[in-house]
Amino acid sequence: MQYIKNEMMDSVLVLTLNRPECLNAWHTDMRTEIIDTIEQAAKNEQVRALIITGAGDRAFSAGQDLNEAHDFDGDRAEEWIGEWERYYDALRSFPKPIVMALNGTAAGSAFQVSLLGDIRVAHPGVKIGQPEINSGIASVTGPWIMREMLGLSRTTELTLTGRMMDAKEGHQIGLIHHLVAQSEVFSKSLEIARELASKPPIAMRMDKARFKEITEASFREAIAAATRIHRECYASGEPAKMMEKFFAERAAKKSNPQSV
Repeated sequence: MQYIKNEMMDSVLVLTLNRPECLNAWHTDMRTEIIDTIEQAAKNEQVRALIITGAGDRAFSAGQDLNEAHDFDGDRAEEWIGEWERYYDALRSFPKPIVMALNGTAAGSAFQVSLLGDIRVAHPGVKIGQPEINSGIASVTGPWIMREMLGLSRTTELTLTGRMMDAKEGHQIGLIHHLVAQSEVFSKSLEIARELASKPPIAMRMDKARFKEITEASFREAIAAATRIHRECYASGEPAKMMEKFFAERAAKKSNPQSV
């Protein structure tokens, strides 16, 4: 089953996350498809830039599919971090520009993935943030990349509160580069991707390699910490309890929408 859609537009590859029924949340099989596509595109000389976006108009991605994560124990959590290391490494190693077309919410790991792109385009209705603490999940890789971009003070506040920022705030603090009307998110992203695709490819590759090099040591340290911390976190059973509470509250809202 395909969990993503791919389309070439001139020299730009458009990768669309395609699970709109669950806000494009990803699980292991979906992430594997994404990683394979990114790694193949890195080697394809016809691809000069990449756009990643989400199907539908509600979410770029809700991040990790909690239905999968609910049953994790310490061993599975450690293996899971290894999967994320490969995903993040594929994005960080991509030698061509990546534009994130944020058509809706980007939460948790999807927020992190969006930050691993080079340029982010969003509309005023977009929400972005790191709400893991609300599900009983410790945040490690998220604070690593947020600190690189925002500093420790703002990273601490966003991590511990788990609050979602609106696009205006994201734009003001520099996480969103272009804030446009909802109908213009993809066209603006394509315009930027085509412009970047026209840049000299060797200089582009070297610039991107240098950005990776600058942050490589701290990235690997964050992965090692995530392996240790998530093993302990999931072994405690707290994430499962918080996810069960979330599922119960969501079911109650669906059965009684007037109470929302």
